[in-house]
Amino acid sequence: MTFSKHIRKSADPIWKASHEHPFVQGIGNGSLDVEAFKYFMCQDYKYLIEYSRVIAMGSVLATDLKTMAGFAKVLDDTLNMEMDLHRSYAERLGISREKLEATTPGPVTLAYSSYMMAEAQKGSVAELIAAILPCAWSYYEIGLELAKIPGATEHEQYGEWVRMYASDEFGDIGNWLITKLDELAEGKTEGELDRLEEIFLNTSRFEYMFWDMAYKREGWPVAG
Repeated sequence: MTFSKHIRKSADPIWKASHEHPFVQGIGNGSLDVEAFKYFMCQDYKYLIEYSRVIAMGSVLATDLKTMAGFAKVLDDTLNMEMDLHRSYAERLGISREKLEATTPGPVTLAYSSYMMAEAQKGSVAELIAAILPCAWSYYEIGLELAKIPGATEHEQYGEWVRMYASDEFGDIGNWLITKLDELAEGKTEGELDRLEEIFLNTSRFEYMFWDMAYKREGWPVAG
C-alpha cells in the first residue's frame, strides 16, 4: 500500500463525515441556502489566498526544477482556474470584488490557513504537501461524488461548482501532489511518516470544520 493510500484510509472517518455534511450534500441536491453558500465562497476565497502562499513556498523549498515547475503549475491553477470560479460566483451573487477581497477570515479560516503555513515554514516539502493535500484531494472526491447526483452538474446555482471540482483539470492538481508525496515518503523513518500522517489528519479535520463553519455561517463571537 502506498503512503498516500495509507493516510487516506486513516482519514476515512473524517472524510466520510465531510462528504455527508449537509452543506456538501446541499450543493449536490440543490437544497443549500444561498446565504450559506455566499458565506462559504467569501471565506474560501480568503483561504485560497493563504493556500496559494503555501503552494508558492513549495517552489522555494523544492530541490529540483521539475518539482519547482510542478508547484508553479498548481499555483497557477489555484490562482486562476479555482479563484476565477469564486470571482465569477461573487459577481453572480451580487458580491463586489472589493467586498470579496475585504472579507474578514473567520476563526476556522484563520486557524486552518495558519496551521498550513506553520507546517510549510518548517522547511519540508513533504510536510507542506501533507498539509495542503486534503483540500485538493477531498474536493475532487466530493466533486466526483456530487456529479453522480441526477441534475447536480446542471443545477442553476451550484452546477458550475460541481463541474469544476469534478473536472479532470482540477483532479490533476491532487494527483500530482499525491504522486509527489509518495515519492518523498520513500525511505523515511516510521516517526517521520507518522508526523506526515498527523499533519494530513489535522488538515482533514480542518476541512470538515470549514464545511461546518460555512453551513452555520459562524464568525467571530464578538464583532469589532
